[in-house]
Amino acid sequence: MIHNENTNTVQTNVYNIIKNEIVKFNLVPGQKITENKIAEKLNVSRTPVREAFLRLKQEGLIVVYPQRGSFISLIDPEHVEEARYMRATLEIATVELAFDHVSEEMLVKLEENLQMQKNSIAEKRYEDFFEYDQDFHKTIFEACNKLRVWDYMQGMMFNLNRIRMLSLASNYHWETLLLQHEQIIDSMRKNKRDQARQVMTDHMGLQSIDFAKFMQEYPQYFYKATAEKSVLW
Repeated sequence: MIHNENTNTVQTNVYNIIKNEIVKFNLVPGQKITENKIAEKLNVSRTPVREAFLRLKQEGLIVVYPQRGSFISLIDPEHVEEARYMRATLEIATVELAFDHVSEEMLVKLEENLQMQKNSIAEKRYEDFFEYDQDFHKTIFEACNKLRVWDYMQGMMFNLNRIRMLSLASNYHWETLLLQHEQIIDSMRKNKRDQARQVMTDHMGLQSIDFAKFMQEYPQYFYKATAEKSVLW
């Protein structure tokens, strides 16, 4: 619930809550949602919910059909592939660049984050692991003074993040992800740039494996084809 906050803060909070619910599959692709129910659930007026719906519609996470209502968008395979390509390209380039900016402060921050990842996996808190994973990669961008690049990339990640969340919820690759994060830190400590590049390449490659797997396992979550993007299953 959201109480006693100014209008702009309420609107932002409502938007963030709904978006997180979509990415974390608490609101699933194809599910119908209404402003009234969301407003009642969050204990806010319809105005900030309406504004949040508009933003999410612009970002492609909500689709509106006349006389039918608002629905959580299905996952667009083309969008996922573009986001995967962009993320892989930028992450690999940035981990290489990080070798020109390695500091003990950065390495300690990564190691502390890694411990939090281990704790969340041990307790099967996959949503927390997702956040720690995000922070791990963001720390590398931050060390390279590339936070604006990171922020721009996040604007393209919503469909790919839904795939990543499905993967974590299904217990896929948890130990592999941890090991690869450990190897990235170890590579930086030992100044092994080529090793870091290869580990990050493998790390990003997991996304393609999961994408193909989930299109088969959860076909109801995806658009059938480009020509059918205006029609829900």
